[in-house]
Amino acid sequence: MGRVTLVLIQLLVAVVAIALWHVLTTVPVSDGKPLFPPFFFSTPIDVIERIVKWFAEGTIWRHLWITLLEAMLAFVIGSVGGVLVGFWFARQPRVAAVFDPYVKMINALPRIVLAPIFTLWFGLGIWSKVALGVTLVFFIVFFNVYQGVKEVSPTVLANARMLGMNERQLMRHVYWPSALSWMFSSLHTSVGFAVVGAVVGEYLGSAAGLGYIILQAEMTFDIAGVFAGMFVLAAFVIVIDGLVTLVERRLLVWRPAAADTRT
Repeated sequence: MGRVTLVLIQLLVAVVAIALWHVLTTVPVSDGKPLFPPFFFSTPIDVIERIVKWFAEGTIWRHLWITLLEAMLAFVIGSVGGVLVGFWFARQPRVAAVFDPYVKMINALPRIVLAPIFTLWFGLGIWSKVALGVTLVFFIVFFNVYQGVKEVSPTVLANARMLGMNERQLMRHVYWPSALSWMFSSLHTSVGFAVVGAVVGEYLGSAAGLGYIILQAEMTFDIAGVFAGMFVLAAFVIVIDGLVTLVERRLLVWRPAAADTRT
């Protein structure tokens, strides 16, 4: 399937979903009311009007920037930490064996429990949201990088050592390429989790950000505002994920194209 065809089909899915939403919330049925009451589900037109109003008035930009800053800091810090610790644990089996139960224990902690603690430690500013996002991003990247390094082909590793590669060369030409595919797979997932960490932190306590906008809309039963904030947030994640995809294509030019599995 060509790129243009794929994009057109994706847009068609969105158009059909929005059209169905519009019909279900505006077209009366047997009792003279829509199947989905607009009070609870809003309508696409109301949501679009709210988004346009936000951008036209400029009120959204400050909130969008704060959430972007929090999410990007969480993404970068969590990803770098996950990559470094993942490589370290994979190359030091004894260290990994010692800390394995503690890593699993910390990863099992509900992040919503940590949010108030981070607020006490770092205050209501951006860093409590960044810390929450880091806890979500770090473990996703860590486990993928750790597994990617451990999955290095023994044959490739033996051949590289037979050719006289030292540890530094093995890291560059064997371990790092092996982990890259796993790492970028985790980064695509981590983008969403970085934003989730920022928004949840804003939701629990902040004076700005997309989470704050959504919370204010919920408190006033402004369903159009809630859906508008969610759509802006979704578009925001897609843009960041697209940037990660561009970097991935740049760094993984050596990777062969996926095979066509159709029968």
